[in-house]
Amino acid sequence: MRIHITSVFVDDQEKALRFYTDVLGFVKKHDIPLGGGARWLTVVSPEAPDGTELLLEPSGHPAVPPYKTALVQDGIPATSFAVDDVRVEYERLRGLGVEFTQEPLTMGPVTTAVLDDTCGNLIQLVHSA
Repeated sequence: MRIHITSVFVDDQEKALRFYTDVLGFVKKHDIPLGGGARWLTVVSPEAPDGTELLLEPSGHPAVPPYKTALVQDGIPATSFAVDDVRVEYERLRGLGVEFTQEPLTMGPVTTAVLDDTCGNLIQLVHSA
């Protein structure tokens, strides 16, 4: 068993696609219209184009807004992305105007940082030494 698709709820799929591709560096894998303006919209790492897909899922269900709000208010990331060097990614993304809610923090063998994806989520960047 392996993870095939995971998702983040986004307020605006087009805005999310721009952020996750143009800023974070993922590439679009699927973009299938579902009706009502919603799309089956996934991105993947350019390093693993056949790997795990991230579904940029619309936040339309009534349970989603309070869920996302509670996570953000408590500083809890919706998901976590592995990077080779958190500090290097932090500097690169800050240079692109990305806002961070947590600067790089080393805790033993793990370094993390948390960013705002502009679509209602906090995203954690992590690397292990």
